[in-house]
Order: sequence, then structure tokens, then C-alpha cells
Amino acid sequence: MKEVVLDPEGGDGSIPVDYAAPRTPNEVKAGRRAIIAASAGNALEWYDFTVYALFAVYIGQNFFHNNNPTVQLMGSFLAFGLGYVARPLGALLLGSYGDRKGRKAALTLTIMLMASGTLLIAVAPPYAAIGIGAPLLIVCGRVLQGFSAGGEVGGATAFLVEHAPTGQRGQYASWLQASMGICNIFGALVATMVTTVFTQNQISEWAWRIPFVIGLAIAPIGIWMRTTLDETPQFRLEEERLRRQGVTKRTPLLQVIHDYPKQLLAGFGLSILWAAGPYALVIFMPVYVQKSLGFAGSQAFLAAFIGNIFLTAGCVFSGTLSDRMGRLRMMRCGAIALLVGVYPLMMWLKASHTTTTLVIVQSAFCAMISLFVGVAPAALSEIFPTAVRSSGMSLSYNTAVTLLGGFAPVILTWITYTTGVAFAPALYVMGAAILTLVALAFLPAASEH
Repeated sequence: MKEVVLDPEGGDGSIPVDYAAPRTPNEVKAGRRAIIAASAGNALEWYDFTVYALFAVYIGQNFFHNNNPTVQLMGSFLAFGLGYVARPLGALLLGSYGDRKGRKAALTLTIMLMASGTLLIAVAPPYAAIGIGAPLLIVCGRVLQGFSAGGEVGGATAFLVEHAPTGQRGQYASWLQASMGICNIFGALVATMVTTVFTQNQISEWAWRIPFVIGLAIAPIGIWMRTTLDETPQFRLEEERLRRQGVTKRTPLLQVIHDYPKQLLAGFGLSILWAAGPYALVIFMPVYVQKSLGFAGSQAFLAAFIGNIFLTAGCVFSGTLSDRMGRLRMMRCGAIALLVGVYPLMMWLKASHTTTTLVIVQSAFCAMISLFVGVAPAALSEIFPTAVRSSGMSLSYNTAVTLLGGFAPVILTWITYTTGVAFAPALYVMGAAILTLVALAFLPAASEH
């Protein structure tokens, strides 16, 4: 007999129960705190990722010894990608930890690990000081960051949807991706300030470290917010059910692999565009437009700053709308928009080499991406039951991110400078959109909610 899991919307195929959280004033307040804390913590973690990408050129100059600037940049992005090798391990261990010990414990641990990795990058001596040890420290810092981020999506999304009232899962979960936009805004703002206040020599020598130091300064805020939260009602109900029945809790990782292979495959397919889109068109674009299209750093960072305002607002809008229109419908709209829209926009940007055009194009990219990624967390969470939700989400998403997201910058840099293919980021996202549209056809019907 199939185990009945306490899932209010029955997204895993189990019998729905009459649970509509939050109901009391205290639960309403707890739900709002959950949004603020999970979003703030997620934003802080992704801020550290964002500023690495924004300052990859300077990191390459300091830590990867080569006279060719392109090789330096590729070395910097290779270290960026190596951090993603640790993401599946983080997904496995931290996702399972969250299903066993609770969402709050897992979220607190992830931000502490992220802070440790950021500290290594912030204080690492350059290649000129310690030789090969310098890039090794950068790689170690990135591995810690990647391990931490591996458990972030599953843990934070589970935390949000399990605090959400019935019928508002999309709205609550959308803040996960909206917080990525917030961190990108903050990262672009810091990058703009650094590149405006300091000279190129100062940035190259030491000022590139300032954004990482800022990331360390605000990390304790996220830790404080997360450690003062309540555990999710659904997780508590599941723990109570197991206790009353005298059931020994199975290892979540083994359970999700054994019992839910189709859901894992569907979740991976959903996550293909979720991974490729933001990394190619949001994180990599500031570097791409400087290196390939000849824009200044200040122009690129300004466009990134404005574009991420559209990403943040668009995620909340699309997530909220998906509660009414359905997850799959919204995700299909987003995937089709990216499939047909990114290449013409890139052509226009090349033809009209102005700051205004760059801002408009980057804002359009972010708006289209938000239609998909604002809905994806809720859709993915509804594939898995409460008992294995964190593990299932973490494993599905991070497999896609490792393969298609983390190494996207170095792949796109290599394609651009060795093959001469025009608009590599656009083609990359178009391919991902096609694969995801195919995968959406096989997504469990629960995501039609």
C-alpha cells in the first residue's frame, strides 16, 4: 500500500489532508517571517555567487598566471564551474539532512558554509605571493560555496511552500527566485560603486575584494533570521505521524531514488531551462557584453542592475499568477518567450550599440526568464511528497545546474573565442528551452495546479 504523506495539495499522488496553513494570526506572522528569512538568506548566498561572476576578470588576473587575458578569464570561470561539481554532493547530503533534521537546521547550515567559502576568496593571497596555492584557495572557496548552494534550493523551497497557505504556494515559492534578482541588484550596485569609485589599477590590486567583504558582513544577519524561525507545519505533522505510527524514518536520499525515479527525471527536465537561462542571460551577460560587444563595465553593470529589478518583480508576478492559471501554462509561456525572443534581441543589441538598447535588452531577458523561474520552484516542489521534498528537489535541480549552469560561463567563453559563433548565450538558452518544453509534456499533472 502506498504511504500516505501529509501533503496539502496531494501533489505526490497521495491522499490530500485538510491542512490550510497558515490559519491563526501567529501562523500568518510565521509565514511572513518565513518569506523574509528564506529570501534574505537565499539572496545572501547568491550574492556571493554573483559578485564572483561580476569580478571574474580581476580574479583571473590575480590568481591564474597567464599573459593571455582570455585564458585568465577562462581559468577564473573554470574555478567558478568547479564549485558546481560540489553541488550534487551538497544536494545529496544537505537535502537529506533537511528531510531528517528539519528545514530550519539545513538552512542555517548552508549559510554558514557559504560564509566560509566567501571568506577564503576574500582573503586569499594572489598568485604573485604564494604561487599555485592561490588558485587552489579560490577553488576551495568555490567548492565550499557550491556544496552550500547544493542544499539551498531544496531546503529553502520546502521551507517556503510548507509555510504557505493553501492556494498560495506559487506566490510564496516565487520569492526564492525573486531573491536571486534582489541579490543580483545588490551585487550590480556594489560592482557599479566599486568600478566608479576606484581606478582600474586599484580594482585589479585589491578593491575587487570589497564585494566579498560586504558579503561576509551581512551573513550574520541571515544566520540570525534563520535561527529564530519556527519549523514548517508540514514537517512537524510528518514527524508526528511517524512517531505515532512507530515508523522508523527511512533515509530520504535512498527513498527518493528508489521510490520516485520518474519524478527525479521530470524534475531534471524542468530544471534544464531553470539552470541555463539565468546563468547565460543574467550572470554571464555583463561579462559577455564587455568582452564580445565592446561595452564598458559601467554600462554592463547598469543594465544588470535595472534588468534584475524586472527579474525580481516578474518572479513574484508569475509565481502569484501561477496559483490561478496553473504552473505548466506559465512555464510554457516563459520557455516559448525565451525560445523565440532571445536571438532577435541579441541581433538588435549588436546593431544598436547604445546604453539604452543594452538596458532594454537586458530587462527583456530578465522579464522573460522570470516567467519561467518564478514558477519553477513551486512546480518542482509539488512533484515530491513532504518526506523527501528537500532531497528530491535538491537532487533534480542541482544535477541540471551542475551540467548546464555552473560551467555555462566557461563553455560560452570558449565557444565565443574559439569558434566565432555569434550570440552563443542566445543559442545556449534556445537549446535549453526546447529540451524543457519537451520535458514539460511529461511533468506530473499536479503541476497543473
